[in-house]
Amino acid sequence: MKLMAITVNIPALLARHAGGQRQHVVAGATVREAIDQVTRDYPEFGKRFTEATLPGNEFVTVYLNDEDARFAGGLDTPVKAGDDVSIVSAIAGG
Repeated sequence: MKLMAITVNIPALLARHAGGQRQHVVAGATVREAIDQVTRDYPEFGKRFTEATLPGNEFVTVYLNDEDARFAGGLDTPVKAGDDVSIVSAIAGG
């Protein structure tokens, strides 16, 4: 697969573990590859992201452009140049 330049948007809570940057332009062919690139560059971000997405621990949702990636094929969804992958923190209320 050809690697495409896409933007990964990270919430402030996780951005502090990714060099303080909320946007990262990376190369990848899938949503997973894009996130993995940020993980390789910032291992602490990778640890926090993995913890937040474990089964029963889903504190973040990943979007590809405006669509929940879970409904578009999950993290293995192909991306194209200019796509936005957004990691969105879950909000709870009561």
